[in-house]
Amino acid sequence: MAEEGRLLLHVLWDALPWALALLLAMAIDWWWGEPPVAVHPVVWMGRALQWCGERIAPLQPRPADRRAFALGAAAWLLMAALVVAIAGALERSTLELPWPLAVPVLALLLKPLLSWRMLRGEVLAVEVALSQSLPAGRERLARLVSRDVHALQAVQVRESAIESLAENLNDSVVAPLFWFVLLGLPGAALYRFANTADAMWGYPGMRGGRYWQWAGKWAARADDVLSWVPARITAWLLAQCGRGVHWAAVARQARKTPSPNSGWPMAAMALALDVRLAKPGVYTLHRRGRRAAPLDTRRAATLAAEALLVCVPLALLALPLREGLRMALGM
Repeated sequence: MAEEGRLLLHVLWDALPWALALLLAMAIDWWWGEPPVAVHPVVWMGRALQWCGERIAPLQPRPADRRAFALGAAAWLLMAALVVAIAGALERSTLELPWPLAVPVLALLLKPLLSWRMLRGEVLAVEVALSQSLPAGRERLARLVSRDVHALQAVQVRESAIESLAENLNDSVVAPLFWFVLLGLPGAALYRFANTADAMWGYPGMRGGRYWQWAGKWAARADDVLSWVPARITAWLLAQCGRGVHWAAVARQARKTPSPNSGWPMAAMALALDVRLAKPGVYTLHRRGRRAAPLDTRRAATLAAEALLVCVPLALLALPLREGLRMALGM
């Protein structure tokens, strides 16, 4: 029993700096938001992807373009390997520092891979702009979504903002935390790279004057794989905080979207708020729900915040399990 107690204390001690760094990263995000563009690693990823994409994606559609697919896959793998290598080197160097330095440095490295404050602010800003005028609401929404916003009515603008909040709650917070808990800083960095690559390359057609059907296929599928578990965790968190939302109903609604992942948190959000969320001509979630009202945008933000208040403690509890597994495997 004494030996088991010592092992437990050792595991908890090893997990403590990771837990403190996670909490500090979330606190930094809430109080200060995003770092400057010049030093933001996700911005660097985006610039590298843009430069590379201009050299691998053709200007015109090509059927079954194996060359573009191979180039896209190779470029993704090379850049992903570089991201993981850099993140791993930074993590190892940080963990060699004394505790009082290691925790804040690790938190500062993790923070740019999480983005709750900016997401919440952008979604609420859509409602503020919409209260001023429909064109203002559309313009603000265009900063959040890739779809054409010019023909959207006010309720559709609001629904799109709520959908974006649900989807990006996973992409910007829950999934990076999941991969951080599982694989440390390299895991979180890899996920953010994959998600950024999907946002920039993962289009089944023309975008930005280039054809991405094949060049971006690997990036899209890689993001699908890495987001599969976190998206369902996000949906579960929203359903639990929504109270009275049945998981079977979430699953039924989620399958109405073409994406294997984004439909899950969006479906949970729609059911929790009892509102209908739709993308014209593509899907309608919770068809029996009412149309979203101005207050629902803030209700959605509150629900997402409550989900994070459950998510973070669960992540903290999972860290000792990871350290215990590492100890058992002799890592």
